[in-house]
Amino acid sequence: MSVVKINVLTVPAEQRETLEKRFASRAHAVEGSDGFEWFELLRPVEGTDQYLVYTRWRDEESFQAWMEGPMKAAHQGGGQGGGQGERGGEGGAERPKPAASASTLWSFEVVQQAAPKQA
Repeated sequence: MSVVKINVLTVPAEQRETLEKRFASRAHAVEGSDGFEWFELLRPVEGTDQYLVYTRWRDEESFQAWMEGPMKAAHQGGGQGGGQGERGGEGGAERPKPAASASTLWSFEVVQQAAPKQA
């Protein structure tokens, strides 16, 4: 059963462009990961300063393997990998300051889905 992980990032207005540029610069970093199914970065339109980073995975194990491998390395100074994260970490003094001021991870199991009908 597929799982969905949504990272809720609180991003001050003056950091929105920075956040979006960072995600664009590593746009394909997660796509080759085993079990990866989908990614979307959702920009708030009104009433909130929270971006949603939506990823879908074949199973929880695939997500955890990505978190412990490529994602962990990226946040420990191993580069700009990711897709789910925008957290800062210890490491070199040259690491850019996170654009998000807070983040929360939501987890869901996919129990129903639909796709557009083919004409």
